[in-house]
Amino acid sequence: MTDPAGGGGPTGGPVIGGPLPADPALAARRAFVDPGGMWMPRQMTLPVHAANLSEMGVTLPAATLADPRQPPLAAVVSLGGCTGSFVSPDGLIITNHHCVQMALQVNATPEHNYVEDSWPRPGRGAAGRPTQHVFVTQATRDVTKDMTDGLADIADPGKRTKDVERREKALVAACEQGRPGIKCEVASFYRGAEWQLIEQLEIKDVRLVHAPRRSIGNYGGEIDNWAWPRHTGDYSFLRAYVGKDGQPAEPSPDNVPYHPAHHLTVATKPLAESDFVMVAGYPGSTERITTYSEVKFDVDWSMPTQIEQLQEAYDALDQLAKQGGMTAIKAGMFKQFVQNALENTQGTLAGLQRGDTLARKQALDAKVRAWAAQPGHEADAKAIAALEDTFVEARKTAKTDAVFARAANGSSLLRVANLLVRMAEERPKPDAERKAGFQARDLPDLIGAQKQMAAQFDPDIDRVFLRLALVRALALPAAERPWLATLLAPAKGKPLDEALIDARIAEWYKGTKLTDEKVRLELLTKGTTKQLAASKDPMIRVAVAMRPLLRAFEDRQEQRAGDRLLLAPRYAVAMREALDGALAPDANSTLRITYGTVKRRGDGLPFTRVTEILAKDKGEEPFDAPPALLAAIKAATWGPYADPVLGEVPVDFMSDVDTTGGNSGSPTFNDRGELIGLLFDGTIESVSSDVVFDPAITRSIHCDIRYALWVMDAIDGADNLLTEMGVTPSL
Repeated sequence: MTDPAGGGGPTGGPVIGGPLPADPALAARRAFVDPGGMWMPRQMTLPVHAANLSEMGVTLPAATLADPRQPPLAAVVSLGGCTGSFVSPDGLIITNHHCVQMALQVNATPEHNYVEDSWPRPGRGAAGRPTQHVFVTQATRDVTKDMTDGLADIADPGKRTKDVERREKALVAACEQGRPGIKCEVASFYRGAEWQLIEQLEIKDVRLVHAPRRSIGNYGGEIDNWAWPRHTGDYSFLRAYVGKDGQPAEPSPDNVPYHPAHHLTVATKPLAESDFVMVAGYPGSTERITTYSEVKFDVDWSMPTQIEQLQEAYDALDQLAKQGGMTAIKAGMFKQFVQNALENTQGTLAGLQRGDTLARKQALDAKVRAWAAQPGHEADAKAIAALEDTFVEARKTAKTDAVFARAANGSSLLRVANLLVRMAEERPKPDAERKAGFQARDLPDLIGAQKQMAAQFDPDIDRVFLRLALVRALALPAAERPWLATLLAPAKGKPLDEALIDARIAEWYKGTKLTDEKVRLELLTKGTTKQLAASKDPMIRVAVAMRPLLRAFEDRQEQRAGDRLLLAPRYAVAMREALDGALAPDANSTLRITYGTVKRRGDGLPFTRVTEILAKDKGEEPFDAPPALLAAIKAATWGPYADPVLGEVPVDFMSDVDTTGGNSGSPTFNDRGELIGLLFDGTIESVSSDVVFDPAITRSIHCDIRYALWVMDAIDGADNLLTEMGVTPSL
């Protein structure tokens, strides 16, 4: 080991470590009001944040953090479910290893299982088949007035929902008109009390550049998932490509690397316990601005049901993963996703049932209702009571609704068939009158999804998922699933049973032509309602038969949504007022900022060390580090990547920032806006904070950038990528 009191790298090297600054005021700067939220950039100018940042010695002005076009936010991108960030002027993107699983699987073959192995030696030419898009936020504009004025004058709730969609489509169409490459969306905040029009640059050619072996990128696997301590190198690289004119273009070998307006620089000072850290990303979904009764219903029914279904799926995938070949590769990848969701849901349920969590939610709910009960807020109190009535009504059919929705879309092929039938229904309409998702602007993405389906689809996996959905439907009392007879079409006098389900699934998959990409694309782009109604394809016949039932289901959902359009915003505003305005909106996959400090949990350090892998490794999955990594650890050649206090390379660190799903891959910044790590997980105790935030237990886990750079330098030979990021290779 190196001297813990010594400096970082060799003279002239990239000093990623270094002596800790002597600062007697440091402890005072680390005392701040817990922000407890995933804040919209513009909210960073709130007094509470300005005071916190000042107290913590952060040099980034709040006004800079409020502008997504300024660094460092301008380098942060959405990957559609994960987050990434530009780290070079040539479109290089860093994100999590688990965020490129689909890219690895799509590029894998039985001979080259890239899901397990590292992607080929990194280089500019080593770019895999495009699998995803990148979205770069350009601007936001408040459109609350456009979206809400006059809604209360529309008496019919279903028509009210349709009118909101009409307004949204009009705003999006005006935003995108004459602007190829720009993708716009209208996002709702505070349960519809606020609406924002968000403009994003959509880059359609994004290729895999480098990924470490799975035994580094997912070290610890399911055992360590949502756990601490961690020793996971959860990082990978993509590259964004555009046309030669610099504009977004369809994937092509003629495309060139994208040159972002801003990219991140790697941190050049050490990170220590209690230091400020900030995460920017695109968190997916939280449910904090909810009523107590909503949470209680989820605890009593929704989450236990979801856990049952996820466990079923996991067990099925576990068996399929033993088959070998591409089915095993795909099942293994999907199993990782399902296991993550399963453990998250189990942890959330346990957290909500633990201690006084539900009591605290109930107390907040009471505080909101007390605010609404004050003189002058009669309309708020009435709206909140009416909102509760809508929940009571919806819960009467919640179970049957959930089973129907799952069965009607129970497999990839059935979803494709439903898509084709719906597209044929929408195509004759004027584009502005089509359902969102079926307009001309959506067609390129729909076509792209069909082209990519061949690499992702597996008939064995698809059949198993459909069977699970249909068997669950069969378990309902007959009176609660009359539609099942329409779907399965039993012969006269024959029972609805599992034997019939098995027979029908065998018939559907044997007879369908929807596994043929050409057939799918032809029907997607040109299919008519008449043509599909006459089709003999069994999957299409099922979708045609189910369409009236799905339409009625959608109509009921729109009626409920229309009621809540006027009621739910009142509850959200009441909560914000009851909390004196310091309330972040629930996560909704839009750009957010969260900040805090490097913070331990209990007595352990908030950092893990690379030498700890030697004691942890068992030589078998999931603790099966590559021999090259073990040899490099034993050699103890840390170069400039050693931490001055630990005396070796840190692997992961823990903080108290507030994050959730979708933040995976989010850059972690230090107080200068430099890249110090990648957010990749939370602790199992923290996941219930998605519903009831608790700063005492909320922890996030980050891959330390020093570990990623050390592995790239010492093991993977990624010198060219290091140089591109502004780091000088030294090992």
